[in-house]
Amino acid sequence: MKCFKNATVYVDGEGLVNCSLAFDEKIEKISHLGIAHGDVIELPEDAIVLPGFVDQHIHGAGGSDGMDGTVEDIAIIAKTIAAEGTTSFAVTTMTQSPENITKAMEAVKAYREANSDEGARVVGIHLEGPFIAAAHKGAQPLEYVKTPDIAAFDAYNEASGNAIRIVTLAPEVEGAEAFIKHLTEKGIVSSIGHTGAKFTDIEKAVANGASNVTHTYNAQTALHHREIGTVGSAMIIDELNCELIADTIHVSVPAMRLLVKNKPINKISLITDAMRAKGIPDGVSELGGQVVYVKNGEARLEDGTLAGSVLRMNRAVQNMVEKVGVPFLLAVDYATINPARILKIDEEAGSIKIGKRADFTVINANYDVLMTVRGGKIIYQA
Repeated sequence: MKCFKNATVYVDGEGLVNCSLAFDEKIEKISHLGIAHGDVIELPEDAIVLPGFVDQHIHGAGGSDGMDGTVEDIAIIAKTIAAEGTTSFAVTTMTQSPENITKAMEAVKAYREANSDEGARVVGIHLEGPFIAAAHKGAQPLEYVKTPDIAAFDAYNEASGNAIRIVTLAPEVEGAEAFIKHLTEKGIVSSIGHTGAKFTDIEKAVANGASNVTHTYNAQTALHHREIGTVGSAMIIDELNCELIADTIHVSVPAMRLLVKNKPINKISLITDAMRAKGIPDGVSELGGQVVYVKNGEARLEDGTLAGSVLRMNRAVQNMVEKVGVPFLLAVDYATINPARILKIDEEAGSIKIGKRADFTVINANYDVLMTVRGGKIIYQA
């Protein structure tokens, strides 16, 4: 048994409290009176114990990408993002050839079957493309964009060991309605993204089960007073959870404030949408066979198109608090329990509660990650 003694902890239903926390693989005891037994893990005075961060949309880190299609590359991503407090993530793919997507699916299956306890836990796959709108492809390669194809999806899902949890798609393209219904029947999240959808398209998609918006504001129709598009629909349809890249590059601070003001508190998920250049020095990188230039925290294609981010989740939380003005614990919820619900792991992760997995992020007053614990094991320590 391990123990944080007399620590400041974000306890589910109680907020920030001073308590002792005993755990093995799961959380065994939360005591306001102290815990006499267990191996005490010493923490600095300003340390705050939070639930482990959950990233539902991340492509890569540490020089590796989920589309590299190897167990070794997934392991590098998992270990790299542990340093930012992430304990669970969805390996996110992109629009590519069927062969490359299948290879990525098979790698995730092999990685999960190996059951590694190093780095963050892979809880599934976010299939971002190829079923998107060509006109809103963003940094996705145009030649591989496809209309929704149930048979192709089922083949990908089978190759992954049924690990696909989220599918980004454009609801206005031909075949999307049947595709969304198919995903809903399988319990998989349909996420509206890389799309030219209008309000009526999104209203229909939600009626068929769509429940998430991929990197809200980016690569989708903007708000207009005569057609509110994807952005406006995301704000007024409460059922839709909104992903947000809170790096102040992909989305401005006022735009983030607008989203926060319009969404229920349980309907925003912070994502990093990070690519392989996260965690390594600035320079030339790659995304889907395209050259990416990384400088001063921005990752762009040669034509200036944003190509994912190098954002760290702890800094996303910090930006929400210090720049957007979100209360601290709500910003933490955006990075923990909200994405855990989308990935359907909220019964076991996303908050600190007896019986849940011992997944913790320990930060200081500057939002620096001091320690990351996954399933009771320290996977990162500063």
